[in-house]
Amino acid sequence: MGLLGVRRGAFLWRIALICLSIWGADSQTAEGTKPTYIWQTGPWGRCMGSDCGPGGSQSRAVWCAHSEGWTTLHTNCDQSKRPDNQQSCFRVCDWHKELYDWQLGAWNQCLPVSMRNAGVQRPIVCTRGEEGIQTREVGCVLKADGEPAEDAICEYFEPKPRLEQACLIPCPRDCVVSEFSPWTQCSKTCGIGLQNRIRFVLAPPLFGGSACPNLTEFHTCQPGNCEGEESLYSLRVGPWGLCSIPVSRQARQADKPPREEGKPSKESEKPSKEGDKQSKEADKPSRESEKTSKGGDKQSKEGVKVTGEGEKPSREGDRPRKDGEKRSKDADKLSKDGPKPSRPNRKLGRANRKPDRPSRQADRPKRQKKAKNKEKKEKIREKVRERLRERGKAKDPETRELIKKKRTKNRQNRPGGKFWDLTVGYQTREVSCVHKSGNVEALSLCSQDSLPITFQACVMTKDCDVTEWSDWSACSKECYDPNGPKGDRTRSRKVSQFPIDGGADCPELLEKESCTAGEEVPPCIVYNWKSTEWTECRVDVLLSQQDRRRGNQTGLCGGGLQTREVYCVQTSSETPPNLAAIRSKEALRPMDSALCVGIPPDTTQLCHISCPLDCEVSAWSAWGPCTFENCQDQAAKKGFKLRKRRVSNEPTGGPGTCAHLVEAVPCEEPGCYDWLVLRLEDCTPDNERECGAGTQIPQVQCVNSDGEFVERQLCRDAILPMPALCEVPCPKDCALSPWTPWTLCSNTCSGKNTEGKQTRARSILAYNAGEGGVQCPNISALQEVRGCNDHPCTVYHWQTGAWGQCIEDASIPASNASNGRTRGDDASCSVGMQTRKVICVRVNVGQVPPKKCPESLRPDTVRPCLLPCRRDCIVTPYSDWSACPATCRTGGNTKKKQFRKRIVIQTPANGGQDCPEVLNQERECEAPSVCQGYRWKIHKWRRCQLVPWSVRQDSVGALETCGPGLQIRAVSCRKQDGGQADVEACLQFSSSMPPLTQLCQLPCEETCQLSLWSKFSSCSVDCVGVRTRKRTLVGKSKKRDQCKNNQVFPLSETQYCPCNKYNAQPVGNWSDCVLPDGGRLEGSLGMKVQGDIKECGQGYRFQAMVCYDQDNRIVETSRCNSHGYIEEACIIPCPSDCKLSEWSNWSRCSKSCGSGVKVRSKWLREKPYNGGRPCPKLDHVNQAQVYEVVPCLSDCGQYVWMSEPWSVWKVSNVDLKENCGEGVQTRKVRCMLNTIDGPSEQVEDYLCDPEEMPLGARNSRLPCPEDCVLSDWGIWTPCPLPCGGNSSRERTAPPLRQPGDGKTCPPSEETEICKLNTNCFHYSYNITDWSTCQLSERAVCGNGIKTRMLDCVRSDGKSVDLKFCKELGLDRKWQMNASCVVECPVNCQLSDWSMWSECTHTCGLAGKLWRRRTVTQTPQGDGRPCPTQMKQWKPCLVKPCYSWSYEAWSDCKSEGARCGDGLRFRNVSCFVSDGSGQEDSSLVEEELCSDLEPSVEGDPNIVLQEPCTVPCPGECYLTDWNRWSPCQLSCVGGDDLGFGSVQVRSRAVVAQDPENLLQCPEQELEARPCTEGQCFEYKWRTGPWRAASRLVWCQRSDGLNVTGGCPMTTEPISDRSCSPPCTKPRSLCTEAGVCGCEDGYTEVMTSDGVLDQCTVIPVLEIPTAGDNRADVKTIRGFNPTLPEASSPGRGGRTWFLQPFGPDGKMKTWVYGVAAGAFVLLVFIISMTYLACKKPKKPQRRQMNNRLKPLTLAYDGDADM
Repeated sequence: MGLLGVRRGAFLWRIALICLSIWGADSQTAEGTKPTYIWQTGPWGRCMGSDCGPGGSQSRAVWCAHSEGWTTLHTNCDQSKRPDNQQSCFRVCDWHKELYDWQLGAWNQCLPVSMRNAGVQRPIVCTRGEEGIQTREVGCVLKADGEPAEDAICEYFEPKPRLEQACLIPCPRDCVVSEFSPWTQCSKTCGIGLQNRIRFVLAPPLFGGSACPNLTEFHTCQPGNCEGEESLYSLRVGPWGLCSIPVSRQARQADKPPREEGKPSKESEKPSKEGDKQSKEADKPSRESEKTSKGGDKQSKEGVKVTGEGEKPSREGDRPRKDGEKRSKDADKLSKDGPKPSRPNRKLGRANRKPDRPSRQADRPKRQKKAKNKEKKEKIREKVRERLRERGKAKDPETRELIKKKRTKNRQNRPGGKFWDLTVGYQTREVSCVHKSGNVEALSLCSQDSLPITFQACVMTKDCDVTEWSDWSACSKECYDPNGPKGDRTRSRKVSQFPIDGGADCPELLEKESCTAGEEVPPCIVYNWKSTEWTECRVDVLLSQQDRRRGNQTGLCGGGLQTREVYCVQTSSETPPNLAAIRSKEALRPMDSALCVGIPPDTTQLCHISCPLDCEVSAWSAWGPCTFENCQDQAAKKGFKLRKRRVSNEPTGGPGTCAHLVEAVPCEEPGCYDWLVLRLEDCTPDNERECGAGTQIPQVQCVNSDGEFVERQLCRDAILPMPALCEVPCPKDCALSPWTPWTLCSNTCSGKNTEGKQTRARSILAYNAGEGGVQCPNISALQEVRGCNDHPCTVYHWQTGAWGQCIEDASIPASNASNGRTRGDDASCSVGMQTRKVICVRVNVGQVPPKKCPESLRPDTVRPCLLPCRRDCIVTPYSDWSACPATCRTGGNTKKKQFRKRIVIQTPANGGQDCPEVLNQERECEAPSVCQGYRWKIHKWRRCQLVPWSVRQDSVGALETCGPGLQIRAVSCRKQDGGQADVEACLQFSSSMPPLTQLCQLPCEETCQLSLWSKFSSCSVDCVGVRTRKRTLVGKSKKRDQCKNNQVFPLSETQYCPCNKYNAQPVGNWSDCVLPDGGRLEGSLGMKVQGDIKECGQGYRFQAMVCYDQDNRIVETSRCNSHGYIEEACIIPCPSDCKLSEWSNWSRCSKSCGSGVKVRSKWLREKPYNGGRPCPKLDHVNQAQVYEVVPCLSDCGQYVWMSEPWSVWKVSNVDLKENCGEGVQTRKVRCMLNTIDGPSEQVEDYLCDPEEMPLGARNSRLPCPEDCVLSDWGIWTPCPLPCGGNSSRERTAPPLRQPGDGKTCPPSEETEICKLNTNCFHYSYNITDWSTCQLSERAVCGNGIKTRMLDCVRSDGKSVDLKFCKELGLDRKWQMNASCVVECPVNCQLSDWSMWSECTHTCGLAGKLWRRRTVTQTPQGDGRPCPTQMKQWKPCLVKPCYSWSYEAWSDCKSEGARCGDGLRFRNVSCFVSDGSGQEDSSLVEEELCSDLEPSVEGDPNIVLQEPCTVPCPGECYLTDWNRWSPCQLSCVGGDDLGFGSVQVRSRAVVAQDPENLLQCPEQELEARPCTEGQCFEYKWRTGPWRAASRLVWCQRSDGLNVTGGCPMTTEPISDRSCSPPCTKPRSLCTEAGVCGCEDGYTEVMTSDGVLDQCTVIPVLEIPTAGDNRADVKTIRGFNPTLPEASSPGRGGRTWFLQPFGPDGKMKTWVYGVAAGAFVLLVFIISMTYLACKKPKKPQRRQMNNRLKPLTLAYDGDADM
């Protein structure tokens, strides 16, 4: 029960929990469904306000909305939370743009995208980099103070810049180091030492890459046991301290403790004695100078500030003073009022000397003596001052001022002046004794005879100090030109203190800025380009080489070239536009072309000469009737028959240039008017009968002599034509056809042998009846002949000559001005007259009397003309003389010349004044002034100054005034002519300043002094002679025995003379082929004629010679007796233009009627070469022909069919009685050329239209007597247009003979339906394409005419005569001719070659001289192209490259100690090289570099010594910095990633003692950015397997083996040891790390793939030459290698097939062989089956008995 109760309680508890949870869910649902309301806001509106700035206001909409989105009443929302609907704002105006701007912050660090997006995974392997994002801050600020503002202000003007951008995080780059160097020698000669090997850093770690490994490896070494005790202590010197000024004596005495009175110090007594001893032994020229020297020594002991002391330059120059007294006097003479630098120093010297002696009483006699000397000197100085005062009074103030300035400048340039404020001080260093462990011990533990010196003289370091800037200079541009270049203004400052002993350098002393002059200054001079007038247009320059017109250039026309000269002139900027044209001919002085800054006008242009249009006349008309010469005057009774022709075009010179247009023939019985028979009416029988004889009434019209219809009354005097007799045949009469028209006259005139005739004919249509009818005439009566053109063949005409020159007509006043007319103007100044000759000519005879020709037709012999204005020559004034070359630039003594010229701007014409003959002048230059230059002048070194006595008094040997010191000198600036100049000029224009200080040595008492070595004596004989140099002992050293030891101090040196042997050899390539000067030909008027420029022919090419001495050092070429070049003749091939044949004749028009084409062609004779003119576009088929096709129009009436009369009937079925029946008639039909006189000659039938050819024969029935006889059918009436509908056409055949009784006539009318394109046609005009541009025969290019033809085309496509379209009145709206332009073949024009440039290298083998030319006229059309060679070179004279170069540094030495801080030295020597950089330089004598500036590799600061450190034994130290590595980029696959380039250097650690390894410093690394980096790739390299291992290393792409750089993920394995090891016989570990067998054995594997044993495999031997047996062919599973040696007695070779791979799997080629064998087997089985199968019987097919035609396909091959 208890358990049951518990279970029930738990059940009830669960029910309660469920109910509670349901109730809670209901309550939550109720709360969730309760409606909520929230405030919604819209965007802020535009800022509004009356004023700009922060006083504006903006509003927005605010409303209450349900949570589901719909709008409701405001009362539903909480009013306390209502947002504002209005706020103050900043109203932006346009002028705020100048006040506000976006401020852009710097981009933050590039962060990976994966850090911002959680779903993005970072790449496992980095190749190019990882994508990232970087952000920045952007805000709107006030420009004035950077105060933040609202972004809306700046957004008003421009959008807000982006806040983030994509970036690339580069892949980590590990440190890359080089290979180790070889091991060093053991650090100790005995005992245990260390050997080191080091490497250096090639690339620093970047972008989080691995750090650099240790750069040093070391291991212990022990050359042997030490015999004695090892040296544990070493003397070490420290670095020199800062340079300092010693404490004054008063300060030292104040610091000293008081000593007992009367007890002199021994230490202070020693220097005094030593000083006296030194003074007594000094070898001085005078007593006074000896004292001065002593004073100087004492002064140097105290470290005096050396301002104003030293040797002063005298008025005569810079000679040193001989003694101190003279220096004192001259010092006072130099300046009366200026500072006296020597006196304060003397006082200072005296002040410093006071405490420097141990006892003042001991020096009292000397002081008294010096006091007397001082008084004496003061008296002398006073006298000198008095003399100077008197001298100054005599001079004027100007002279005194100049002297004062000069003295002031001299003082400034002397040491002690304001520039050379040198203070000599001292510096000390520490000497210590160190244990090999590095601990400092007592100095006594270091056993050394003498301690190193611990002090030395120095100069106090001072920075450069400059004055304030001067005022700005005036603007260099002194005129106003707002559009021109700006000027410059400068300001400067001077040096008040030069940098001393490594002080800060001087800043810039000159500052420049651009400036513009104001409007108050006068306007600037303006330079403009001006040009001469264009020369005459020339066509000959465009002719090709093969043009036949080159031989005769008269009459050339069309396109051409003209040139002009362009020059620079000074013009006024205020020229009004209306005067510009008037001033265009103003002769202004030519100026330097460099003054004109704009683009110069063209000097060449295309032009055009109008081609003379030849007169074209029509054909002669027919002869007219005989008429009077003048119908108004008929008294002469003389008549002429005339024929005329007209001008068909408008010729250039007017109609007067045409041939005669009228010819006349004298005749009898002239008349002005006559009757013209238009037609005859029908025959009307007489007496009103129906048939029989009758008449035909003519219809006439009165015409004049020109054939024009006139009034009938004018023909009243002419004979009216009579009615013609005719006959209407009766039924029984013979029926004849009508007469044909009269033929044309057979001759144009009649003479003795010629007579004009005309004929006409008729034919028999029906015979008469036997009885009662009129009989037919005989055959002769069927044809009639009559005479025509019976006038004699004597033809006359007027012949005119050319018009003469226009001459002035005295009867007409003229004003012939001679100025201002330009070519091309129709300028006329007066009216003149021209005459010509007119004669009467009989054709084929010659001139006859004028009365033979009609006087009324006589041409004019005089006509008025316009006289052109006379033009005088206009030339400019002479230009300024060209500048003379500066002597300093050329260095030669040859006299230079200067030139000036004037230019012809207008050529004379029409009798104007000629141009002057001289246009250019030259003269020799005057002696040029010396070029201004500056140089440093160095003054004499001052005496050597020692470290102050107070510093060195406790040192050993300090009692003697000797040892190392410092001496200074002055440096001044001089002009090249020796005049003084400001030092700023030398700083700016001269070389670096010479050093102001140097170390020196005051010889001690026992020191041997030697002079410097002299130069070696000259060699008289090379190779076998000797040369010597000497030196001497100086001072008291001559008397010392130890100095006379020639073994220790040799006084002469001897060496063999150099063996100078030289050999010359060519170097470099041959130069371009260079033509000799003067290769250009000048045409008339200075124009370079195109095509006459000599750019080809024989020239010369050059090769440089280099001279070497016996040591293979390059020397001057003159040593080899060579002028420096090899010269060789060469040929520049001349250009040859494309050569074509002449134009062929035009072909006949392709159509005989209507529009067609005609063709002419040229054939290619020779292709262009060497840059000749290219060929025009050739035919695509054979590439050897040029076609020209133009449209042509053939007159459809030029060829007509002419038919003779029908022949007599040939009756085939003859009724002899009736003479009628079926018969045939024939006639001849011929194609004739139709002329204005009618058909003249027979031509080929194909020229006539075959559709219109008349019938030549007809079958018909000959009418019987009394039958009706009809005439021939007339022509069809035209069909009405348009064709179609029911329209028809008719033709008629009127009856000639009425039928007899009972008989009727056949139908005399025929009708047929009009059908389109059958008998009815529509007509339309057809326009052809434009022809090519046609030029005159005398033209090459330019303006031409293109034509097209109008054709009348029938609706069936046939071309017909134009009359069909004209009769219909169709609209002709097309233009038949148009102007066109043929592009001119302008050859490329080049400028003259420029002068040869300076050599590209001042020395060496690679120097070249260049000259260039430019294109002045680009080629156009088919002109000759520009050559490719626009510049030429030839070698320079080979000169040796001398340079100052450093020798190797000496070993570091710490003087007087075993280790510590020391110095290392190097020398600067003269080296020579060939400038190629491929060979090392060779050492030569220093005299050869004497002309060079003292600089090494461009650095004028030559460093010959530098501090260094000698490591103490056992010390661990850093090596020197290695050289900077090559500049390296961050690349992937050779592509730069854009992260810049870097280079690195490093210092490695070197250890000497194993006990001190823990004290070693850290290795150091420095990296810096660089430019022009290169990409390096790193790849793994492997060596051959050696047993189970091989070498694996990383190699850079330049072949350098490195550590680092290669990805570790791709590193090849270097160890292939097998596990478990291979212990089976003949087994080995393979490359795959599994056990295999040796050569000749195959593997037997266990079931689990482990090697079980190695068994021998059979061998197949392949015989070779000399052995009949075969080599071994083995199949094995693993590691096939060639056997190392063949078996004894076996001369073959062994090779193996390996079917299994290293992993035991079958190789792929085995499957291929198996598949091939399977395919071969299937093939064999198939072939066997087919061979054994029975063949089937063939099916019979019905063959077509007809043979197929044989078709040959011709493919165009000419060999078929």
